[in-house]
Amino acid sequence: MENIESIQQEIINEFDFFDDWSEKYQYLIDLGKNLPTFNEINRVDENLVKGCQSNVWLHAEIINDKIFYTADSDAIISKGIISILISVFSGQKPEDIITAKIDFIEKIGLSNHLSQTRANGLLAMVKQIKIYAVAYDSKK
Repeated sequence: MENIESIQQEIINEFDFFDDWSEKYQYLIDLGKNLPTFNEINRVDENLVKGCQSNVWLHAEIINDKIFYTADSDAIISKGIISILISVFSGQKPEDIITAKIDFIEKIGLSNHLSQTRANGLLAMVKQIKIYAVAYDSKK
Protein backbone atom coordinates (compact mmCIF):
# COMPACT_ATOMS: atom_id res chain seq x y z
CA MET A 1 0.00 0.00 0.00
CA GLU A 2 1.34 3.39 -0.98
CA ASN A 3 1.68 6.10 1.60
CA ILE A 4 -0.45 9.25 1.64
CA GLU A 5 2.34 11.53 0.35
CA SER A 6 3.08 9.40 -2.72
CA ILE A 7 -0.63 9.13 -3.59
CA GLN A 8 -0.93 12.90 -3.33
CA GLN A 9 2.06 13.29 -5.66
CA GLU A 10 0.45 10.95 -8.20
CA ILE A 11 -2.69 13.11 -8.17
CA ILE A 12 -0.59 16.26 -8.66
CA ASN A 13 1.14 14.59 -11.62
CA GLU A 14 -2.20 13.51 -13.12
CA PHE A 15 -3.65 17.02 -12.89
CA ASP A 16 -0.45 18.56 -14.31
CA PHE A 17 -1.10 16.55 -17.46
CA PHE A 18 -4.07 18.79 -18.31
CA ASP A 19 -3.56 22.24 -19.81
CA ASP A 20 -6.63 24.10 -18.62
CA TRP A 21 -9.28 23.94 -15.96
CA SER A 22 -12.08 22.76 -18.23
CA GLU A 23 -10.04 19.58 -18.82
CA LYS A 24 -9.27 19.27 -15.09
CA TYR A 25 -12.96 19.63 -14.22
CA GLN A 26 -13.83 16.94 -16.76
CA TYR A 27 -11.19 14.66 -15.21
CA LEU A 28 -12.63 15.36 -11.76
CA ILE A 29 -16.12 14.46 -13.03
CA ASP A 30 -14.76 11.26 -14.59
CA LEU A 31 -13.12 10.30 -11.29
CA GLY A 32 -16.47 10.73 -9.58
CA LYS A 33 -18.16 8.50 -12.13
CA ASN A 34 -15.64 5.76 -11.30
CA LEU A 35 -16.36 5.88 -7.59
CA PRO A 36 -17.27 2.37 -6.39
CA THR A 37 -20.97 1.74 -5.83
CA PHE A 38 -22.07 3.04 -2.45
CA ASN A 39 -24.00 0.58 -0.30
CA GLU A 40 -27.54 1.93 0.13
CA ILE A 41 -27.50 0.78 3.78
CA ASN A 42 -24.93 3.54 4.40
CA ARG A 43 -27.00 6.28 2.74
CA VAL A 44 -28.24 7.53 6.10
CA ASP A 45 -28.26 10.94 7.79
CA GLU A 46 -25.42 10.13 10.19
CA ASN A 47 -23.13 9.55 7.16
CA LEU A 48 -23.97 12.91 5.59
CA VAL A 49 -21.01 15.28 5.64
CA LYS A 50 -22.06 18.42 7.49
CA GLY A 51 -21.09 21.65 5.73
CA CYS A 52 -21.56 20.47 2.15
CA GLN A 53 -24.06 22.28 -0.03
CA SER A 54 -24.81 19.04 -1.87
CA ASN A 55 -25.44 15.69 -0.22
CA VAL A 56 -22.21 13.80 0.40
CA TRP A 57 -22.32 10.51 2.26
CA LEU A 58 -19.12 9.19 3.79
CA HIS A 59 -18.84 5.81 5.47
CA ALA A 60 -15.74 4.40 7.18
CA GLU A 61 -14.84 1.00 8.53
CA ILE A 62 -11.66 -0.36 10.01
CA ILE A 63 -10.14 -3.56 8.67
CA ASN A 64 -6.77 -4.82 9.95
CA ASP A 65 -5.97 -1.48 11.62
CA LYS A 66 -6.61 0.50 8.42
CA ILE A 67 -9.58 2.70 7.58
CA PHE A 68 -11.49 2.11 4.38
CA TYR A 69 -13.82 4.85 3.18
CA THR A 70 -16.72 4.66 0.79
CA ALA A 71 -18.69 7.67 -0.36
CA ASP A 72 -21.26 9.08 -2.73
CA SER A 73 -22.72 12.45 -3.65
CA ASP A 74 -25.70 13.73 -5.59
CA ALA A 75 -23.51 16.40 -7.27
CA ILE A 76 -20.94 15.52 -9.94
CA ILE A 77 -18.15 17.87 -8.80
CA SER A 78 -18.57 16.86 -5.14
CA LYS A 79 -18.50 13.23 -6.20
CA GLY A 80 -15.19 13.86 -7.98
CA ILE A 81 -13.74 15.66 -4.97
CA ILE A 82 -14.70 12.92 -2.51
CA SER A 83 -13.34 10.35 -4.99
CA ILE A 84 -9.89 12.00 -4.86
CA LEU A 85 -9.98 12.22 -1.07
CA ILE A 86 -10.90 8.54 -0.77
CA SER A 87 -8.08 7.55 -3.12
CA VAL A 88 -5.65 9.37 -0.80
CA PHE A 89 -6.94 8.21 2.59
CA SER A 90 -8.70 4.87 2.17
CA GLY A 91 -6.61 1.92 3.27
CA GLN A 92 -4.37 4.02 5.51
CA LYS A 93 -3.71 3.77 9.24
CA PRO A 94 -5.67 6.20 11.44
CA GLU A 95 -2.52 7.86 12.81
CA ASP A 96 -1.24 8.48 9.26
CA ILE A 97 -4.54 10.08 8.27
CA ILE A 98 -4.57 12.27 11.37
CA THR A 99 -1.03 13.59 10.80
CA ALA A 100 -1.18 13.84 6.99
CA LYS A 101 -0.35 17.15 5.40
CA ILE A 102 -2.94 17.75 2.74
CA ASP A 103 -1.20 20.05 0.30
CA PHE A 104 -2.12 18.40 -2.99
CA ILE A 105 -5.43 20.31 -3.12
CA GLU A 106 -3.49 23.56 -3.24
CA LYS A 107 -0.84 22.18 -5.63
CA ILE A 108 -3.37 21.02 -8.25
CA GLY A 109 -5.06 24.43 -8.01
CA LEU A 110 -8.39 22.99 -6.94
CA SER A 111 -8.87 25.37 -4.02
CA ASN A 112 -8.51 28.35 -6.40
CA HIS A 113 -11.12 27.00 -8.83
CA LEU A 114 -13.94 26.14 -6.44
CA SER A 115 -16.77 28.40 -5.40
CA GLN A 116 -16.73 29.38 -1.73
CA THR A 117 -19.51 26.89 -0.93
CA ARG A 118 -17.67 24.04 -2.71
CA ALA A 119 -14.41 24.98 -0.98
CA ASN A 120 -16.23 24.84 2.36
CA GLY A 121 -17.64 21.45 1.36
CA LEU A 122 -14.15 20.19 0.52
CA LEU A 123 -12.90 21.26 3.96
CA ALA A 124 -15.91 19.56 5.55
CA MET A 125 -15.09 16.31 3.71
CA VAL A 126 -11.46 16.40 4.87
CA LYS A 127 -12.59 17.19 8.41
CA GLN A 128 -15.00 14.23 8.43
CA ILE A 129 -12.32 11.86 7.11
CA LYS A 130 -10.00 12.98 9.91
CA ILE A 131 -12.79 12.74 12.53
CA TYR A 132 -13.31 9.08 11.61
CA ALA A 133 -9.54 8.52 11.92
CA VAL A 134 -9.43 10.17 15.36
CA ALA A 135 -12.42 8.08 16.51
CA TYR A 136 -10.85 4.82 15.34
CA ASP A 137 -7.42 5.77 16.70
CA SER A 138 -8.87 6.46 20.15
CA LYS A 139 -10.40 2.95 20.26
CA LYS A 140 -6.99 1.27 20.14
